[in-house]
Amino acid sequence: MLKIYGREDCQDCVNLKASLDANNVEYDFRNIGDSLHDMAVFIKIRDTNSVFDEIKGTGKIGIPAVVTEDKSVLLDWEGYLKEKGLQIIKSGQSCSIDGKNC
Repeated sequence: MLKIYGREDCQDCVNLKASLDANNVEYDFRNIGDSLHDMAVFIKIRDTNSVFDEIKGTGKIGIPAVVTEDKSVLLDWEGYLKEKGLQIIKSGQSCSIDGKNC
């Protein structure tokens, strides 16, 4: 089962959840805004995984972060769904920590 680290107020997270629901994909959503434990786990993943190197210093948080069953971490959820042949659901624009695109 996929584990998703994100927030309910993150448009990319909302779109990912809608896409997974539309494709009947089972997942475990961890809202890092509601749980200090889940936030700490996410920060450890972000600080120790090279997939986040590209976004550090850009104003992006790195959510949604998808952890696959084999413990791989990915940020390109759209690419992952396309690779699996699944439908992508999008509504609204993504936000950056600096408020752009909100």
